[in-house]
Amino acid sequence: LTYLLHRAHVSWRYFVVHGTQPDCPDGQIVCRHRAQSASTPGIWNPLPGFQTVWEDHQISDIQPARSYFRDARKGTLPSVSWIVPNDRHSEHPPNSIAVGQAWVTRIVNAVMNSPDWNSTAIFLSWDDWGGFYDHVAPPTVNGQGLGLRVPGLVISPYARRGFIDHQVLSTDSYLRFIEDDFLGGQRIDPATDGRPDSRPFIAEDAPGLGDLSDDFNFRQAPRPPFPLPLNPGRGHRSSVLIRATGSARASA
Repeated sequence: LTYLLHRAHVSWRYFVVHGTQPDCPDGQIVCRHRAQSASTPGIWNPLPGFQTVWEDHQISDIQPARSYFRDARKGTLPSVSWIVPNDRHSEHPPNSIAVGQAWVTRIVNAVMNSPDWNSTAIFLSWDDWGGFYDHVAPPTVNGQGLGLRVPGLVISPYARRGFIDHQVLSTDSYLRFIEDDFLGGQRIDPATDGRPDSRPFIAEDAPGLGDLSDDFNFRQAPRPPFPLPLNPGRGHRSSVLIRATGSARASA
């Protein structure tokens, strides 16, 4: 996707929280912690290993997370942002879920308080489902099954209020939204892109995959921001303004 964005002159940045990696690179449940930073290739920061990122001279677009807060404050966020946590903020056990939630709230509050708020869509997604069981069997897409369901939120001044999306969605839906919104529906196509690509099909165009644009009403006046407390006290009550499946400008 970064290759397509660069070719279309669409700005992007990948923000990485300094610390240690949230996952084991070899698939183990427990492993020795490995360092994570914007300059360190890893399982949650794969872009330094992308040949096109180097060829396009975009390695500087992989930045520490503190740059995100600076850009949000100045109103200079790129068109597309990714923000990934470190282990401490990942909500992976044995880390505190409250610490991870406070970190996410700080990220959302930063763009809500930013001049960029009125042109923002945030897709908040998790890579785990919090257990080892789901009573709903994953659907099969192009002969391959999707994984178990994970939570997802759409946060935007244009998100449909109180909307629950019942479409079949996957992480490919986020790519599809970005490609449709910024690139006129362009895809990395293994049949035509002339680059090494072992995918058997274009996942964003899989039959039955939902469209995240259904979660928005871009005809409505943008809603004002609604920042939340990072650590709400006991008994604190917050109004739920937006609820949807899926997972932002696009920030993810």
